[in-house]
Amino acid sequence: MSARLLYVMDPMCSWCWGFAPVAQALIAQAHEAGIETRLVVGGLRTGSSALDASTRRYILEHWQAVTQATGQPFTHEGAMPDGFVYDTEPACRALVTARSLDEHRTWALLAAIQRAFYQGGQDVTRAPELVALAEQVGFDRALFAERFTSADVRAATAADFTWAQDLGIAGFPTLLAERNGQLALLTNGYQPLDSLSPLLGRWLQQAACA
Repeated sequence: MSARLLYVMDPMCSWCWGFAPVAQALIAQAHEAGIETRLVVGGLRTGSSALDASTRRYILEHWQAVTQATGQPFTHEGAMPDGFVYDTEPACRALVTARSLDEHRTWALLAAIQRAFYQGGQDVTRAPELVALAEQVGFDRALFAERFTSADVRAATAADFTWAQDLGIAGFPTLLAERNGQLALLTNGYQPLDSLSPLLGRWLQQAACA
């Protein structure tokens, strides 16, 4: 019997930042039961043009809604300055790079990217920022930078996007439970821990009995 969780998300998705403490708790719950979690990047916005003032205002209002629903903090001042291109592919590719080098350390890089963008106001669409964050969580800087620009990692990132699209996943975060190749949806979109933990617990019991 093979079983695992699949966490489909985008590091520059504000609801994924809101969901971060819930995801961390659920991943720990599954780990305690011997079930590991694989991170899959969804590709929220790719190849975008620079934000205009109205779009930036809309996104910041969305951030406020996420804070109200989840309590996660955002820094609005200086966020997404003039000329900012909201392209999430590089941040997603950084996570795929990390996954290819040290899957367990990928979670630390995810947290670092989310904090840098939502609280630190850093431009995590830029390769130097992402490489620096990777080094901060323990990756070899030169090796990470080389892998980040490789054709293999670009292709693997695109494959994640396609996989999510082919499944019809239109929103993030999405958490799937996979057992013997069969997928069960735990959530599509934010839900609090007290709603999802019992649901995951029941699935873990079934997986243990299978």
